[in-house]
Amino acid sequence: MRLAIALSGLLTFLSAHAEDVDQAAALATLQRGDSRLIDVRSSAEFSAGALPGAIRIGHEDIAAQIASIAPDKDSPLVLYCRSGRRSGLAKQSLETLGYRQVINAGSYDDLLPLLEAKE
Repeated sequence: MRLAIALSGLLTFLSAHAEDVDQAAALATLQRGDSRLIDVRSSAEFSAGALPGAIRIGHEDIAAQIASIAPDKDSPLVLYCRSGRRSGLAKQSLETLGYRQVINAGSYDDLLPLLEAKE
């Protein structure tokens, strides 16, 4: 019974982070000149390929490093990772710090063709 409750809680936690992906809002925000695109994947993932103009800050370091690139908590921030889970976690961390315009754009693989189509 405890295992079932624990698994249910874990699934709820993971799905909550995946559900807040909003690629349409991300694309619209990236059209603004004041937005920041942040890749929260590992340095190895970033080295293998990143979206144009992206800044890499690992999801585990975002709270400690965000002020260096976005001191204004009204700065529009667009986050992505491999699947949307880590960018969801990073979004939650930033919102806890008081950032008000944070968008989880989801996965690199989903965003790349959308951004290429806009060029």
